[in-house]
Amino acid sequence: MNNILEKIKGSVIVSVQAMPDEPLYAEQCIDAMMASVINGGAGGLRVAGVRDVKNAKKYNVPVIGITKPNKLPENWMEVVYITPTLKDAEALINAGADIIAFDGTSRPRPSNCKLEEMIELIHSANRLAMADISTYEEGIICMDLGVDILSTTLSGYTLESKKDDNLPDFELLNKLVQKTSAPVILEGRIWEPTDVKKSFKLGAHSVVIGSAITRPQLITKRFINY
Repeated sequence: MNNILEKIKGSVIVSVQAMPDEPLYAEQCIDAMMASVINGGAGGLRVAGVRDVKNAKKYNVPVIGITKPNKLPENWMEVVYITPTLKDAEALINAGADIIAFDGTSRPRPSNCKLEEMIELIHSANRLAMADISTYEEGIICMDLGVDILSTTLSGYTLESKKDDNLPDFELLNKLVQKTSAPVILEGRIWEPTDVKKSFKLGAHSVVIGSAITRPQLITKRFINY
């Protein structure tokens, strides 16, 4: 497991995802995007679902696996939807994900699944447990429970962490780096190369970029709505 942490240290990991109702969701499209970002120097992949985890493994880079619903619920800021159950985590493990990322917030989980149960299952399979959190307090709880990686993924996307801007949460990153011993990944609202540079300067272990690279509809909107 430490080998995986070393492989992603200082690297940009690309989140290659699309929702089922989007044109790029087709298997060959997601696979082509994975190949493209690897050719561009991505040090790892973050993908959703068993199909894409299995396909990502052939690129010989660390793979972060998650599960998400086919359609986000209307109250998505209030509920757990990233790898919510032990069954989801087990499916990702069986598909070959090196790192299992899951919602690490303090919100109630489906089937009364406990965070400690999720972490124990992942560790029992000799995989890394990565907590997607939204606040510093959640990070401390997850670290105390034994997670291997903290990620700022959900900052700004929960009721407890609402933000008025569309900027990466450098403040949360800095606090987690300074106050915890876990590797911290910055993820969320990264649009500029300068964001990546600042992240590593603040001590990020890795940076995950998604929409700015692999969501053309959102990239297009930035230019249309200038």
